Amino acid sequence: MVPPMSRSRSKLEPVIRWTLIGIALAFVALFLILPLLTVFTQALGKGLEAYVRAISEPEALAAIRLTLVTAAIAVPLNLLFGIAASWAIAKFEFPGKNILITLIDLPFAVSPVISGLIYVLLFGAQGALGPWLAEHDIKIIFAVPGIVLATIFVTFPFVARELIPLMQSQGKDEEEVAYTLGANGRQTFFRVTLPNVKWGLLHGVLLCNARAMGEFGAVSVVSGHIRGQTNTIPLHVEILYNEYNFAASFAVASLLTILAVVTLVIKSVLERKSRQPSILAVRQTDPGKVGGEHYEYRSA
Repeated sequence: MVPPMSRSRSKLEPVIRWTLIGIALAFVALFLILPLLTVFTQALGKGLEAYVRAISEPEALAAIRLTLVTAAIAVPLNLLFGIAASWAIAKFEFPGKNILITLIDLPFAVSPVISGLIYVLLFGAQGALGPWLAEHDIKIIFAVPGIVLATIFVTFPFVARELIPLMQSQGKDEEEVAYTLGANGRQTFFRVTLPNVKWGLLHGVLLCNARAMGEFGAVSVVSGHIRGQTNTIPLHVEILYNEYNFAASFAVASLLTILAVVTLVIKSVLERKSRQPSILAVRQTDPGKVGGEHYEYRSA
């Protein structure tokens, strides 16, 4: 016989479940779906011809080009740093390890505007290195180098933060097996370590790229808002909006929205693939030869 309390609990469970689902869906619809629809509705409000004209103007093209160039520089550098830092933290013990982990999280704790101001104080005309840069005719603030530096600062934890817990959870057993079978450091990295973290690595790169293209605060401080020269897509959107050119502003903003949606789709695909079980097969075809072509790694 089912106790009365259990019966009442079983009746309440569907109510609680559907109430929570309803609240979650309402928030998603109100704060995510509705703003996205508003962006595209406003962008196409004056027709497709006006939309194409807005995103093909010289200043818009210059902003798109600068955004792509900035991401193309910042993401590979963050990728290199993320792999090196996460590998060192997860696989080795060294003095200052906890300090390095804390510093990696620093851009998450510091406001992007503050990070931009840091570069102004360092490289600006009145900054610590300003006189030396002016003497050698090197311009960083209000120029492309400053935008790249600010973007690197705000995006450099993304790859490392994806890889560190992943590498720590995997331990060092597989690498040690590879070394035992005769693989050298390069072979171990490219055939064991890197395949094991490839989905997390791609995930981190995607998030890093999305943030690099959409960064506003830090870039706004160091850019100078020079039309056609130092305006990225978010800055160009702000200028158009402040000039009451709403249709063009939303048209350019829709490019970033499309990028965000594509990023989320790819992220979901990667997360689904990363949950698939992997099979590690390490074999030595010729026990008499080690460290050559006789070390094989397979991953499903």
